[in-house]
Amino acid sequence: MTNQPTPATPAPDLFTWEFATNPYPAYAWLREHAPVHRTELPSGVEAWLVTRYADARQALADQRLSKNPAHHDEPAHAKGKTGIPGERKAELMTHLLNIDPPDHTRLRRLVSKAFTPRRVAEFAPRVQELTDHLIDRFAQQGTADLIHDFAFPLPIYAICDLLGVPREDQDDFRDWAGMMIRHGGGPRGGVARSVKKMRGYLAELIHRKREALPAEPMPGEDLISGLIRASDHGEHLTENEAAAMAFILLFAGFETTVNLIGNGTYALLTHPEQRHRLQASLTTGDSTLLETGVEELLRYDGPVELATWRFATRPLTIGGQDIAPGDPVLVVLAAADRDPARFTDPDVLDLSRRDNQHLGYGHGIHYCLGAPLARLEGQTALATLLTRLPDLRLAADPADLRWRGGLIMRGLRTLPVEFSPVEPVAPVEPVSQ
Repeated sequence: MTNQPTPATPAPDLFTWEFATNPYPAYAWLREHAPVHRTELPSGVEAWLVTRYADARQALADQRLSKNPAHHDEPAHAKGKTGIPGERKAELMTHLLNIDPPDHTRLRRLVSKAFTPRRVAEFAPRVQELTDHLIDRFAQQGTADLIHDFAFPLPIYAICDLLGVPREDQDDFRDWAGMMIRHGGGPRGGVARSVKKMRGYLAELIHRKREALPAEPMPGEDLISGLIRASDHGEHLTENEAAAMAFILLFAGFETTVNLIGNGTYALLTHPEQRHRLQASLTTGDSTLLETGVEELLRYDGPVELATWRFATRPLTIGGQDIAPGDPVLVVLAAADRDPARFTDPDVLDLSRRDNQHLGYGHGIHYCLGAPLARLEGQTALATLLTRLPDLRLAADPADLRWRGGLIMRGLRTLPVEFSPVEPVAPVEPVSQ
């Protein structure tokens, strides 16, 4: 193993509440002094943290790093600590975040057509409709919690529509998803129970849709029906694979967007000059700054702090550090995207930043499949908020805000705001109707 030089200052504490509030100084220390750093995680599992941009980009595309937890060189009991709680018992392990080629290639191909630019563009009116309905619910109040009232429900309802979850069942999904992102803030075992309930529902829904599936696909066919059709036409998609695919698209497809909207709005409200630049450009109908701005928000304080788990399948070296077979490797996207070796003034929020090849949605074959949809939702949400509520402002001291616990994601628990009350654009109806 390569020995790192002993730094003059001690290593910062990781994974404390203070660290969760602002991890970036600690990541800067790691980039400089221990860019590939072995640490014990709160779960007790030891893993390597990769913090420099060049090393992170290499690791994300390195096929010697497997996504399959079977390669984890730990006792069997520890393997359940490296994924989503309850997914193993619920038989939901065979999804894109846990498998390698060729199965990964096959399953990704089956769902990729749901996230093409054309399909996402066709979905844009529904995203705008959902956005307006949610704002209508609190527009007359003058106050809101933008996480609970807006950032959380928007992607839940959107991904449910895309998957084909009936509108009358979507509030159940909202409840299960809410438990899943509380990361220990709810009752003990609540996440695993929610995963089990979701698994049971998805199995039943797949069965119902298979029974009612028309002979030929309809325009805009939902994603679960598309998975069933592919399975029935020789793609060898098992029921467990179909349920796991629907589950991970829901799980990965909503929390990232919750955090993109929440973190992005918070960054704009705490950087008034940048926020006013964006509002001015929106009033002219120019979307250029909105597009580059969302990319900058993804880089500056993105929704995914660490990429999901990888496990070395054979000896390799990252950033001069030897990694043994079976070792877990976690790529710290939040650290890589503030690396001064790659980004000019990385700690400065600049919505017009052009050279912005951030890693917020990953890199390589595991690049986020739903990135086009997340970008659409983020752009629509921020543009509509700033346009309809032009004097939106924080209703709390930033020091009093709390960030959700958890290893992979980065997001606020609450985001209280206030604004001048406005009339809704349409009669307020239930969002899922």
